[in-house]
Amino acid sequence: MSTQQKTIPDVAAAAGTSGRTTRDPRLDFFRGIAMFVIFIAHTPRDWWALWIPARFGFSDATETFVFCSGMASAIAFGAVFQKRGWWMGAARIAHRIWQVYWAHIGLFFAVLLLITMFDAYNLFKDADGWNGSYVASLNLQHFYTKTELLIPGLFTLTYVPNYFDILPMYLVILAMVPIVMGLSRISLWAVAAFVVGVWGLANLPLLGLDPITFPAEPWSQRQWFFNPLGWQLVFFTGFAFMRGWIPQPPVTKSLIWLAAIIVVATIPFAWFRIYNAAPTAALYTDLSPIFKEGREALKPLINKSQFGIFRYIHFLATAYLAWVAVGPMGSRLKNWGRFEVVVDTIRKVGQQSLAVFMSSLVVAQIIGAAFRYWGNGFWQALIGNLVGFAALIAVAFAVSWFKSQPWRKQKVIAQTGTATPAPHSSGVLPPNSAVARFPE
Repeated sequence: MSTQQKTIPDVAAAAGTSGRTTRDPRLDFFRGIAMFVIFIAHTPRDWWALWIPARFGFSDATETFVFCSGMASAIAFGAVFQKRGWWMGAARIAHRIWQVYWAHIGLFFAVLLLITMFDAYNLFKDADGWNGSYVASLNLQHFYTKTELLIPGLFTLTYVPNYFDILPMYLVILAMVPIVMGLSRISLWAVAAFVVGVWGLANLPLLGLDPITFPAEPWSQRQWFFNPLGWQLVFFTGFAFMRGWIPQPPVTKSLIWLAAIIVVATIPFAWFRIYNAAPTAALYTDLSPIFKEGREALKPLINKSQFGIFRYIHFLATAYLAWVAVGPMGSRLKNWGRFEVVVDTIRKVGQQSLAVFMSSLVVAQIIGAAFRYWGNGFWQALIGNLVGFAALIAVAFAVSWFKSQPWRKQKVIAQTGTATPAPHSSGVLPPNSAVARFPE
Protein backbone atom coordinates (compact mmCIF):
# COMPACT_ATOMS: atom_id res chain seq x y z
CA MET A 1 0.00 0.00 0.00
CA SER A 2 1.33 3.40 -0.93
CA THR A 3 2.03 6.17 1.55
CA GLN A 4 -0.84 8.13 0.05
CA GLN A 5 -3.25 5.28 0.73
CA LYS A 6 -2.17 5.22 4.37
CA THR A 7 -2.86 8.91 4.81
CA ILE A 8 -6.35 8.98 6.23
CA PRO A 9 -7.99 12.39 6.71
CA ASP A 10 -9.15 13.05 10.25
CA VAL A 11 -12.72 13.02 8.96
CA ALA A 12 -12.30 9.36 8.05
CA ALA A 13 -10.43 8.41 11.19
CA ALA A 14 -13.11 9.17 13.75
CA ALA A 15 -13.15 5.64 15.08
CA GLY A 16 -13.14 4.80 18.73
CA THR A 17 -11.30 1.95 20.35
CA SER A 18 -14.57 0.18 20.89
CA GLY A 19 -14.80 -0.62 17.18
CA ARG A 20 -17.71 1.72 16.61
CA THR A 21 -17.63 4.65 14.22
CA THR A 22 -18.75 8.12 15.31
CA ARG A 23 -20.59 10.29 12.81
CA ASP A 24 -18.43 13.22 11.87
CA PRO A 25 -20.33 16.38 12.87
CA ARG A 26 -18.98 18.39 9.93
CA LEU A 27 -20.41 16.09 7.28
CA ASP A 28 -23.94 16.23 8.69
CA PHE A 29 -23.69 19.95 9.49
CA PHE A 30 -22.74 21.05 5.99
CA ARG A 31 -25.24 18.68 4.37
CA GLY A 32 -27.89 20.18 6.63
CA ILE A 33 -26.97 23.71 5.60
CA ALA A 34 -27.12 22.62 1.95
CA MET A 35 -30.61 21.20 2.46
CA PHE A 36 -31.96 24.53 3.72
CA VAL A 37 -30.31 26.45 0.88
CA ILE A 38 -31.59 23.99 -1.74
CA PHE A 39 -35.10 24.42 -0.33
CA ILE A 40 -34.89 28.20 -0.73
CA ALA A 41 -33.51 27.84 -4.26
CA HIS A 42 -36.43 25.59 -5.28
CA THR A 43 -39.19 27.75 -3.79
CA PRO A 44 -40.95 29.81 -6.49
CA ARG A 45 -41.09 33.59 -5.90
CA ASP A 46 -38.82 33.35 -2.84
CA TRP A 47 -36.65 36.46 -2.88
CA TRP A 48 -34.45 34.93 -0.20
CA ALA A 49 -32.92 33.04 -3.14
CA LEU A 50 -31.29 36.33 -4.15
CA TRP A 51 -29.06 36.05 -1.07
CA ILE A 52 -27.98 32.42 -1.11
CA PRO A 53 -24.26 31.65 -1.69
CA ALA A 54 -24.87 30.81 -5.35
CA ARG A 55 -25.47 34.50 -6.08
CA PHE A 56 -21.95 35.44 -4.93
CA GLY A 57 -19.81 32.67 -6.36
CA PHE A 58 -19.52 30.15 -9.15
CA SER A 59 -20.36 27.12 -6.98
CA ASP A 60 -23.44 26.66 -4.80
CA ALA A 61 -25.22 24.28 -2.43
CA THR A 62 -25.39 21.61 -5.13
CA GLU A 63 -21.63 21.15 -4.97
CA THR A 64 -21.83 20.87 -1.20
CA PHE A 65 -24.59 18.27 -1.45
CA VAL A 66 -22.75 16.17 -4.07
CA PHE A 67 -19.36 16.48 -2.35
CA CYS A 68 -20.79 15.42 1.01
CA SER A 69 -22.69 12.60 -0.69
CA GLY A 70 -19.36 11.37 -2.03
CA MET A 71 -17.86 11.44 1.45
CA ALA A 72 -20.89 9.69 2.91
CA SER A 73 -20.81 7.05 0.17
CA ALA A 74 -17.20 6.29 1.00
CA ILE A 75 -18.28 5.57 4.57
CA ALA A 76 -21.31 3.49 3.65
CA PHE A 77 -20.12 1.64 0.60
CA GLY A 78 -16.32 1.83 0.65
CA ALA A 79 -16.17 -0.31 3.77
CA VAL A 80 -18.35 -2.96 2.12
CA PHE A 81 -16.00 -3.17 -0.86
CA GLN A 82 -13.02 -3.37 1.47
CA LYS A 83 -14.34 -5.95 3.92
CA ARG A 84 -16.78 -8.01 1.84
CA GLY A 85 -15.19 -7.84 -1.60
CA TRP A 86 -15.95 -6.15 -4.90
CA TRP A 87 -19.03 -8.21 -5.82
CA MET A 88 -20.73 -7.63 -2.49
CA GLY A 89 -19.86 -3.94 -2.68
CA ALA A 90 -21.33 -3.75 -6.17
CA ALA A 91 -24.47 -5.47 -4.88
CA ARG A 92 -24.73 -2.87 -2.10
CA ILE A 93 -24.47 -0.10 -4.70
CA ALA A 94 -27.13 -1.78 -6.84
CA HIS A 95 -29.44 -1.88 -3.82
CA ARG A 96 -28.89 1.83 -3.19
CA ILE A 97 -29.50 2.64 -6.86
CA TRP A 98 -32.77 0.69 -6.64
CA GLN A 99 -33.82 2.76 -3.60
CA VAL A 100 -32.93 6.13 -5.11
CA TYR A 101 -34.52 5.22 -8.46
CA TRP A 102 -37.90 4.57 -6.87
CA ALA A 103 -37.47 7.63 -4.69
CA HIS A 104 -37.11 9.65 -7.90
CA ILE A 105 -40.21 8.09 -9.47
CA GLY A 106 -42.26 8.59 -6.31
CA LEU A 107 -41.10 12.18 -5.94
CA PHE A 108 -42.18 13.00 -9.50
CA PHE A 109 -45.69 11.69 -8.99
CA ALA A 110 -46.00 13.31 -5.55
CA VAL A 111 -45.18 16.76 -6.93
CA LEU A 112 -47.32 16.19 -10.02
CA LEU A 113 -50.27 15.18 -7.84
CA LEU A 114 -49.86 18.27 -5.66
CA ILE A 115 -49.72 20.86 -8.43
CA THR A 116 -52.46 19.07 -10.39
CA MET A 117 -54.70 19.47 -7.34
CA PHE A 118 -53.78 23.17 -7.21
CA ASP A 119 -55.01 23.52 -10.79
CA ALA A 120 -58.03 21.23 -10.50
CA TYR A 121 -59.42 22.96 -7.41
CA ASN A 122 -58.22 26.49 -8.28
CA LEU A 123 -56.09 26.70 -5.15
CA PHE A 124 -53.78 29.68 -4.53
CA LYS A 125 -54.82 31.40 -7.75
CA ASP A 126 -57.25 34.25 -7.21
CA ALA A 127 -55.55 36.81 -4.99
CA ASP A 128 -53.63 38.67 -7.71
CA GLY A 129 -55.85 37.71 -10.61
CA TRP A 130 -53.40 35.07 -11.84
CA ASN A 131 -55.20 32.21 -13.52
CA GLY A 132 -52.26 30.28 -14.92
CA SER A 133 -51.33 26.64 -14.44
CA TYR A 134 -49.09 25.30 -11.70
CA VAL A 135 -48.52 22.21 -13.83
CA ALA A 136 -47.30 24.39 -16.69
CA SER A 137 -45.10 26.39 -14.32
CA LEU A 138 -42.93 23.27 -14.00
CA ASN A 139 -43.32 22.50 -17.71
CA LEU A 140 -45.17 19.28 -16.84
CA GLN A 141 -48.19 19.88 -19.07
CA HIS A 142 -46.53 17.62 -21.64
CA PHE A 143 -46.98 14.69 -19.27
CA TYR A 144 -50.75 14.95 -19.77
CA THR A 145 -50.64 15.62 -23.52
CA LYS A 146 -47.93 13.05 -24.33
CA THR A 147 -48.57 10.51 -21.57
CA GLU A 148 -48.03 7.41 -23.71
CA LEU A 149 -44.61 8.79 -24.69
CA LEU A 150 -43.50 10.18 -21.35
CA ILE A 151 -44.45 7.28 -19.07
CA PRO A 152 -41.73 5.11 -20.68
CA GLY A 153 -39.45 8.16 -20.75
CA LEU A 154 -39.92 8.77 -17.04
CA PHE A 155 -39.08 5.19 -16.11
CA THR A 156 -36.09 4.98 -18.47
CA LEU A 157 -34.78 8.40 -17.36
CA THR A 158 -35.05 9.79 -20.88
CA TYR A 159 -37.69 12.21 -19.61
CA VAL A 160 -36.15 14.27 -16.80
CA PRO A 161 -37.89 17.60 -16.11
CA ASN A 162 -35.58 20.27 -14.73
CA TYR A 163 -37.18 20.25 -11.28
CA PHE A 164 -36.33 16.55 -10.90
CA ASP A 165 -32.80 16.39 -12.24
CA ILE A 166 -30.61 15.87 -9.16
CA LEU A 167 -31.52 12.28 -8.29
CA PRO A 168 -30.98 10.94 -11.85
CA MET A 169 -27.52 12.51 -11.77
CA TYR A 170 -26.87 10.80 -8.43
CA LEU A 171 -28.01 7.44 -9.85
CA VAL A 172 -25.47 7.53 -12.67
CA ILE A 173 -22.68 8.62 -10.34
CA LEU A 174 -23.50 5.80 -7.92
CA ALA A 175 -23.18 3.35 -10.82
CA MET A 176 -19.58 4.55 -11.26
CA VAL A 177 -18.58 3.64 -7.69
CA PRO A 178 -17.86 -0.06 -8.46
CA ILE A 179 -15.68 1.02 -11.39
CA VAL A 180 -13.73 3.42 -9.19
CA MET A 181 -13.32 0.85 -6.43
CA GLY A 182 -12.12 -1.71 -8.97
CA LEU A 183 -9.59 0.73 -10.41
CA SER A 184 -8.38 1.57 -6.90
CA ARG A 185 -7.09 -2.00 -6.65
CA ILE A 186 -4.85 -1.30 -9.61
CA SER A 187 -3.65 2.20 -8.82
CA LEU A 188 -4.93 5.48 -7.47
CA TRP A 189 -3.54 7.04 -10.62
CA ALA A 190 -5.95 4.84 -12.57
CA VAL A 191 -8.79 6.24 -10.46
CA ALA A 192 -7.63 9.80 -11.10
CA ALA A 193 -7.30 9.16 -14.84
CA PHE A 194 -10.80 7.67 -15.00
CA VAL A 195 -12.47 10.47 -13.03
CA VAL A 196 -10.71 13.27 -14.90
CA GLY A 197 -11.26 11.51 -18.23
CA VAL A 198 -15.00 11.11 -17.63
CA TRP A 199 -15.20 14.76 -16.56
CA GLY A 200 -13.50 15.64 -19.84
CA LEU A 201 -16.25 13.87 -21.81
CA ALA A 202 -18.75 16.35 -20.37
CA ASN A 203 -16.48 19.31 -21.09
CA LEU A 204 -15.56 18.59 -24.70
CA PRO A 205 -16.90 22.06 -25.68
CA LEU A 206 -13.59 23.38 -24.33
CA LEU A 207 -12.07 21.65 -27.37
CA GLY A 208 -14.80 22.83 -29.71
CA LEU A 209 -16.61 19.48 -29.63
CA ASP A 210 -20.08 18.48 -28.47
CA PRO A 211 -20.26 17.10 -24.91
CA ILE A 212 -21.42 13.60 -24.05
CA THR A 213 -24.84 14.21 -22.52
CA PHE A 214 -28.12 12.50 -21.61
CA PRO A 215 -31.45 13.29 -23.33
CA ALA A 216 -34.01 14.95 -21.04
CA GLU A 217 -37.12 14.91 -23.24
CA PRO A 218 -38.01 13.06 -26.45
CA TRP A 219 -39.43 16.02 -28.41
CA SER A 220 -36.43 18.35 -28.18
CA GLN A 221 -32.65 18.46 -27.93
CA ARG A 222 -32.70 19.42 -24.25
CA GLN A 223 -30.26 17.44 -22.13
CA TRP A 224 -30.10 16.65 -18.41
CA PHE A 225 -29.39 19.87 -16.57
CA PHE A 226 -26.86 18.11 -14.31
CA ASN A 227 -24.54 16.05 -16.48
CA PRO A 228 -23.33 13.23 -14.20
CA LEU A 229 -20.18 12.80 -16.28
CA GLY A 230 -19.09 16.25 -15.15
CA TRP A 231 -20.51 16.25 -11.64
CA GLN A 232 -18.87 12.97 -10.66
CA LEU A 233 -15.63 14.95 -10.30
CA VAL A 234 -16.78 16.69 -7.12
CA PHE A 235 -18.50 13.51 -5.86
CA PHE A 236 -15.35 11.42 -6.16
CA THR A 237 -13.25 14.22 -4.69
CA GLY A 238 -15.29 13.87 -1.50
CA PHE A 239 -15.16 10.09 -1.86
CA ALA A 240 -11.36 10.16 -2.20
CA PHE A 241 -10.90 12.41 0.83
CA MET A 242 -12.97 10.08 2.97
CA ARG A 243 -11.21 6.95 1.68
CA GLY A 244 -7.85 8.53 2.47
CA TRP A 245 -6.74 8.56 -1.16
CA ILE A 246 -6.21 12.31 -0.92
CA PRO A 247 -4.53 13.60 2.25
CA GLN A 248 -6.14 16.45 4.12
CA PRO A 249 -4.62 19.81 3.20
CA PRO A 250 -2.50 21.65 5.74
CA VAL A 251 -3.92 24.64 7.60
CA THR A 252 -1.63 27.50 6.68
CA LYS A 253 -2.06 31.25 6.37
CA SER A 254 -0.98 31.15 2.74
CA LEU A 255 -3.66 28.60 1.80
CA ILE A 256 -6.30 30.48 3.77
CA TRP A 257 -5.41 33.72 1.99
CA LEU A 258 -5.35 31.99 -1.39
CA ALA A 259 -8.79 30.45 -0.81
CA ALA A 260 -10.18 33.77 0.44
CA ILE A 261 -8.82 35.63 -2.59
CA ILE A 262 -10.45 33.11 -4.95
CA VAL A 263 -13.80 33.41 -3.18
CA VAL A 264 -13.76 37.22 -3.09
CA ALA A 265 -12.42 37.63 -6.62
CA THR A 266 -15.36 35.70 -8.08
CA ILE A 267 -18.02 37.96 -6.57
CA PRO A 268 -18.02 40.67 -9.28
CA PHE A 269 -18.35 37.97 -11.96
CA ALA A 270 -21.06 36.04 -10.08
CA TRP A 271 -23.27 38.69 -8.45
CA PHE A 272 -25.69 40.03 -11.04
CA ARG A 273 -26.11 43.32 -9.16
CA ILE A 274 -22.52 44.14 -10.11
CA TYR A 275 -21.86 42.58 -13.51
CA ASN A 276 -25.36 43.32 -14.82
CA ALA A 277 -25.83 46.69 -13.13
CA ALA A 278 -27.30 49.56 -15.12
CA PRO A 279 -25.31 52.82 -15.14
CA THR A 280 -27.83 54.32 -12.71
CA ALA A 281 -27.70 51.39 -10.24
CA ALA A 282 -26.17 51.92 -6.81
CA LEU A 283 -23.65 49.10 -7.30
CA TYR A 284 -22.67 50.18 -10.81
CA THR A 285 -18.98 50.88 -11.32
CA ASP A 286 -16.91 51.67 -14.38
CA LEU A 287 -15.80 48.04 -14.20
CA SER A 288 -19.31 46.59 -14.43
CA PRO A 289 -19.19 46.20 -18.25
CA ILE A 290 -15.78 44.56 -17.91
CA PHE A 291 -17.11 42.11 -15.33
CA LYS A 292 -20.04 41.31 -17.62
CA GLU A 293 -17.74 40.68 -20.58
CA GLY A 294 -15.50 38.62 -18.34
CA ARG A 295 -18.42 36.50 -17.21
CA GLU A 296 -19.39 35.86 -20.83
CA ALA A 297 -15.82 34.78 -21.57
CA LEU A 298 -15.82 32.48 -18.53
CA LYS A 299 -19.12 30.74 -19.37
CA PRO A 300 -17.53 27.49 -20.61
CA LEU A 301 -15.48 27.35 -17.40
CA ILE A 302 -18.37 28.04 -15.02
CA ASN A 303 -21.03 26.05 -16.86
CA LYS A 304 -23.26 24.40 -14.27
CA SER A 305 -24.62 21.60 -16.44
CA GLN A 306 -21.19 20.24 -17.39
CA PHE A 307 -19.54 21.32 -14.12
CA GLY A 308 -16.98 23.79 -15.43
CA ILE A 309 -13.53 23.74 -13.87
CA PHE A 310 -13.85 27.21 -12.30
CA ARG A 311 -16.88 25.98 -10.35
CA TYR A 312 -14.67 23.18 -9.02
CA ILE A 313 -11.89 25.57 -8.03
CA HIS A 314 -14.34 27.96 -6.36
CA PHE A 315 -15.96 25.11 -4.44
CA LEU A 316 -12.61 23.76 -3.21
CA ALA A 317 -11.66 27.23 -1.98
CA THR A 318 -15.01 27.66 -0.21
CA ALA A 319 -14.87 24.16 1.25
CA TYR A 320 -11.34 24.74 2.55
CA LEU A 321 -12.37 27.93 4.35
CA ALA A 322 -15.41 26.19 5.85
CA TRP A 323 -13.30 23.21 6.89
CA VAL A 324 -10.79 25.48 8.63
CA ALA A 325 -13.56 27.55 10.24
CA VAL A 326 -15.22 24.63 12.05
CA GLY A 327 -11.93 23.41 13.49
CA PRO A 328 -10.37 19.93 13.81
CA MET A 329 -13.09 17.27 13.85
CA GLY A 330 -15.67 20.05 13.97
CA SER A 331 -14.56 21.21 17.42
CA ARG A 332 -16.10 24.65 16.88
CA LEU A 333 -19.49 23.05 16.26
CA LYS A 334 -19.59 21.92 19.87
CA ASN A 335 -20.08 23.60 23.25
CA TRP A 336 -22.38 26.32 21.98
CA GLY A 337 -24.40 26.34 25.16
CA ARG A 338 -28.04 27.25 24.60
CA PHE A 339 -27.40 27.58 20.84
CA GLU A 340 -26.07 24.04 20.51
CA VAL A 341 -29.60 22.89 19.77
CA VAL A 342 -29.39 24.86 16.50
CA VAL A 343 -26.24 23.01 15.42
CA ASP A 344 -27.71 19.68 16.48
CA THR A 345 -30.89 20.38 14.52
CA ILE A 346 -28.94 21.27 11.38
CA ARG A 347 -26.95 18.06 11.78
CA LYS A 348 -30.14 16.06 12.14
CA VAL A 349 -31.37 17.49 8.84
CA GLY A 350 -28.05 16.54 7.24
CA GLN A 351 -28.26 13.00 8.58
CA GLN A 352 -31.55 12.42 6.75
CA SER A 353 -30.62 14.30 3.58
CA LEU A 354 -32.41 12.10 1.02
CA ALA A 355 -35.76 12.21 2.82
CA VAL A 356 -35.34 15.91 3.56
CA PHE A 357 -34.39 16.71 -0.03
CA MET A 358 -37.40 14.88 -1.44
CA SER A 359 -39.72 16.55 1.05
CA SER A 360 -38.21 19.96 0.33
CA LEU A 361 -39.30 19.80 -3.32
CA VAL A 362 -42.88 19.17 -2.25
CA VAL A 363 -42.87 21.78 0.52
CA ALA A 364 -41.24 24.32 -1.81
CA GLN A 365 -44.21 24.11 -4.17
CA ILE A 366 -46.65 24.67 -1.30
CA ILE A 367 -44.74 27.66 0.05
CA GLY A 368 -44.30 29.05 -3.47
CA ALA A 369 -48.05 28.80 -4.07
CA ALA A 370 -48.66 30.59 -0.76
CA PHE A 371 -46.31 33.38 -1.88
CA ARG A 372 -48.32 33.78 -5.05
CA TYR A 373 -51.60 33.93 -3.12
CA TRP A 374 -50.58 36.07 -0.13
CA GLY A 375 -47.59 37.88 -1.62
CA ASN A 376 -43.89 37.52 -0.88
CA GLY A 377 -43.15 40.67 1.09
CA PHE A 378 -40.77 40.73 4.04
CA TRP A 379 -43.08 39.13 6.59
CA GLN A 380 -44.61 36.66 4.15
CA ALA A 381 -41.14 35.53 3.07
CA LEU A 382 -39.96 35.25 6.68
CA ILE A 383 -42.98 33.22 7.76
CA GLY A 384 -43.01 31.10 4.60
CA ASN A 385 -39.34 30.16 4.83
CA LEU A 386 -39.51 29.46 8.56
CA VAL A 387 -42.55 27.24 8.02
CA GLY A 388 -40.62 25.45 5.28
CA PHE A 389 -37.58 25.02 7.53
CA ALA A 390 -39.81 23.66 10.28
CA ALA A 391 -41.31 21.14 7.86
CA LEU A 392 -37.86 19.90 6.83
CA ILE A 393 -36.78 19.62 10.46
CA ALA A 394 -39.95 17.70 11.29
CA VAL A 395 -39.26 15.29 8.42
CA ALA A 396 -35.68 14.76 9.62
CA PHE A 397 -36.73 13.95 13.18
CA ALA A 398 -39.62 11.76 12.03
CA VAL A 399 -37.43 9.73 9.68
CA SER A 400 -34.77 9.40 12.37
CA TRP A 401 -37.41 8.16 14.82
CA PHE A 402 -38.68 5.54 12.39
CA LYS A 403 -35.14 4.40 11.61
CA SER A 404 -34.49 3.94 15.33
CA GLN A 405 -37.15 1.18 15.23
CA PRO A 406 -38.76 2.11 18.56
CA TRP A 407 -41.13 -0.86 18.28
CA ARG A 408 -38.13 -3.14 18.77
CA LYS A 409 -37.39 -1.42 22.07
CA GLN A 410 -40.93 -2.09 23.24
CA LYS A 411 -40.53 -5.72 22.25
CA VAL A 412 -37.45 -6.02 24.43
CA ILE A 413 -39.31 -4.46 27.37
CA ALA A 414 -42.19 -6.91 26.95
CA GLN A 415 -39.89 -9.92 26.85
CA THR A 416 -37.33 -9.01 29.52
CA GLY A 417 -38.75 -6.10 31.45
CA THR A 418 -35.60 -4.17 30.57
CA ALA A 419 -35.31 -1.53 27.87
CA THR A 420 -32.25 -1.88 25.71
CA PRO A 421 -31.53 0.17 22.61
CA ALA A 422 -32.46 -1.25 19.26
CA PRO A 423 -29.45 -2.15 17.12
CA HIS A 424 -27.74 1.02 15.87
CA SER A 425 -30.60 3.18 17.18
CA SER A 426 -28.12 5.81 18.31
CA GLY A 427 -27.23 6.66 14.73
CA VAL A 428 -23.77 5.09 15.23
CA LEU A 429 -22.78 2.08 13.19
CA PRO A 430 -19.92 -0.39 13.39
CA PRO A 431 -17.37 0.30 10.66
CA ASN A 432 -17.93 -3.08 9.02
CA SER A 433 -21.69 -2.72 8.84
CA ALA A 434 -23.18 -3.52 5.44
CA VAL A 435 -26.25 -1.45 6.28
CA ALA A 436 -24.57 1.87 7.03
CA ARG A 437 -27.02 4.68 6.48
CA PHE A 438 -24.91 7.07 4.38
CA PRO A 439 -26.01 8.84 2.28
CA GLU A 440 -29.44 9.10 3.83
